[in-house]
Amino acid sequence: MLSVSGLAGPLGRAALLVGLIGAFFGMFAAAVGTRQQDEKVLKLVPRFATLSCVAAFLAFVAMEWAMITRDFSLAYIQKVGSRSTPALYNFTAVWSALEGSILLWLLVLTCLTLAIAYKYRARINDPMVGWAMATMFFVGIFFFILTLGPANPFGAGAPGVFDGPGPNPLLQNHILVVFHPPILYLGYVGMTVPFAFAIGALITGRVGEGWLIETRRWALFSWGLLTFGIILGSWWSYEVLGWSGVWAWDPVENASFIPWLTATAYIHSVLVQERRGMLRVWNLSLLVSTFSLTILGTFLTRSGVLNSVHAFSDSNIGPYLLSFFAIIVVVSVVLIGWRGDKLHAPGTIDSPLSREGAFLANNVIFSVFAFVVLLGTVFPLVVEAIQNRQLVVGEPFFDKLAVPTGLTLLFLMCIAPVLPWRKASSELLSERLFWPAWCGIAALVFSLLVGATGFAPLLTFTLGGFAGGAALRQLVLATRRQGLRGLVGRANGGMVVHIGVILIAVALAASNSYTRSQELSLKQGVVAQFAGHTFELTGFTEMSDARRTSISAVIRVDGGKSYAPAISKFKSMGTNIGTPSVKSSLTKDIYLTVEPPLKMSSKSAKIKVFIKPMVMWLWIGGFLMGFGTLLSAFPGRRRRPTDPTSARVPEYS
Repeated sequence: MLSVSGLAGPLGRAALLVGLIGAFFGMFAAAVGTRQQDEKVLKLVPRFATLSCVAAFLAFVAMEWAMITRDFSLAYIQKVGSRSTPALYNFTAVWSALEGSILLWLLVLTCLTLAIAYKYRARINDPMVGWAMATMFFVGIFFFILTLGPANPFGAGAPGVFDGPGPNPLLQNHILVVFHPPILYLGYVGMTVPFAFAIGALITGRVGEGWLIETRRWALFSWGLLTFGIILGSWWSYEVLGWSGVWAWDPVENASFIPWLTATAYIHSVLVQERRGMLRVWNLSLLVSTFSLTILGTFLTRSGVLNSVHAFSDSNIGPYLLSFFAIIVVVSVVLIGWRGDKLHAPGTIDSPLSREGAFLANNVIFSVFAFVVLLGTVFPLVVEAIQNRQLVVGEPFFDKLAVPTGLTLLFLMCIAPVLPWRKASSELLSERLFWPAWCGIAALVFSLLVGATGFAPLLTFTLGGFAGGAALRQLVLATRRQGLRGLVGRANGGMVVHIGVILIAVALAASNSYTRSQELSLKQGVVAQFAGHTFELTGFTEMSDARRTSISAVIRVDGGKSYAPAISKFKSMGTNIGTPSVKSSLTKDIYLTVEPPLKMSSKSAKIKVFIKPMVMWLWIGGFLMGFGTLLSAFPGRRRRPTDPTSARVPEYS
C-alpha cells in the first residue's frame, strides 16, 4: 500500500498526462476551429487551457509535496532533496535542477496560456487569436512531453534510499535563490505570448500593426521581468560566489543576456512600426529570435553541455531542445518568406537624423552584439564537437566588444530622446541638445575632480551625463505640462528605464575600472590598513548543524561595525563554500572574503579586501528599470492632434 507521501509520483505523472491531453486537444480545437470558423469548437479552447493549467499546477504541487515530505522514492528527490536542508531551500530545491526547472517552465507557460485564452475568449473566433492559441498549445505540448520523457521529475528512484545530498551548496546559501530563477523564467516564458501572436499574424496575413497592439504589454512585462531576473542574478553572483564581480560573461549568464538583447531591440523597434508602419520584417525576426534564443538558452543551461557555476544539470535533454529550436526557426523563416509581399513597409526613413533612424541604428547594434555574444558562447561547443578539443572564449573577448558597444548605445541614448519623427533640423537639435550637453560636460568635470582617469571610463561618465540630461529633460517637460501624471506612459516610462540603464553603465565603468584589492594577513587584536580603511580581526564564530559547519572571521572595519566573511563545509558533499561579507554605501563597497584554512583555535586569518566604487548604483539602476517598465505599461495622456508631416511633435508623447 502506498503511503501518503508515496502518492506524489503517481499523481504527478497522472497530472502531466492529463495536461498533455488537454494541450493536444486545445491545439486541435484552436487550429481546426479557426480553420473551419466553428464557434462551438473554438469555445472549447479556454476549457482545454484550464485543464492543462490545472494539471500542471497539480503536478508542481505534487513535486513540492514530495520535496517537503522527503519522498525519497522519487529519483529527483534523491538527487536534490535532503532531510537537513532548511524549509526555505527545500522549497526552492524543486527548481534547482533540470526536471524541476522544466516543470516550473511548464507551470508558467500553462498559466500564460490560460490567461490569454480567457482574456480573448470573446474574440476566440478571430483567426489571429485562434492561431496564436494553437501556437501556445503547441509549445505546451513540447514541454509536457519533456516532463513525461527525458525530464520526468516523477521517475522512481533506487530502493532503500532515505536521504540525499540536497541542492547544490551554491543554491542554498542566499535568499535570492527564491526570487532569481522564477522571475527569470517569467521573463523567458513570457516571450511565448508575443511570439505566438506573431505566428498568428503571419498565418493570417495580418502583418500590419494590429498584432503589435495586442501583445505590447505582454512583451513589455516579459522584457521587464527578464531584466529584473538578470539584475537579481548579478546580485546573487556578487553576494555568493566571492569573486567581487557581478558579470563574468559566463556561458549561462550569456544564455539569458542574448535574448534580452534581441527583446530590447524589439521593444524599441516596435515603436517605429506602430508610428510609421516600418520595420515589419525586423520586428517579426526579433520576436522569433528572442523566443528561439530562450529555447537555445534552456539547452545551454539544462543539457549539461556547459561547465559553469550557474549550470546545475547534466542530462540527455539536449537533442529534444535542439530539435524544437530548429522547428521554431524553420517554420518562422518559412512563414516570413511566405508573407514577404505583405511585409513591405509603406513608409521609409526620411533622414538618419530622426527618431526612426536612431531606432534602426539601435536595432542593428543590439542585433550584431547579440550575434557576437552568441557566437562567442556557442563556438567552443562547435569546436569541441568537430575537433574534439576544448576552446575557451573568455572574459577579455567579450569585454573588448562590450565597451565600444556600450559607448555607442550611450551615444544613441544622448540624441534619440530629443529627435523628432521623420527629420530634424540643425536648429531644433541645437535647441534640444543644449542642456543635455552641459550635463555631459558637468559629469566630465566632476569625474576629473574626484580623480577619475582613463579614456573609456571618462567617456562613459561624459556620455552618461549627456544621456541622463536628455532623459531628464523630457521628464521635466512632461511633468511641467501634466504634473506627476506626465511620468506615466510609454515614452516617459522609457526615459526612467534609460536613467536606470545609465546608472548601471556608469556604476559598471566605475567598479570595473577603479576596484582596488589586497590580501591581508590579520592577527587578532592588530589593526591593518588598506586604501584608507582599517581592518581588525576580533575573533571567530562557529555554527554547526546537520547541514553544514561554518566558521566566520569577525572583522571590525574602520573601528565600527564588524563583518564576518565565512567558510562553510557542506557535510553531504564535503564542499567548502566561501561566503563574502560586504559593507555597502552609496559611494563604495568594502567586500571581504576569507581564505582557507580557517580554524577556531587560530589567532590569525588571511582575508582579501576589495574596494569597489558605486556598486550600490547597479541595484538602484536595476530597480529604476523595473519601475520605468511599470510606468511604460500604462497609457499616458494622449497627444493633442498634430500635423503628421510636422517634425516638431510633442516630446512627451
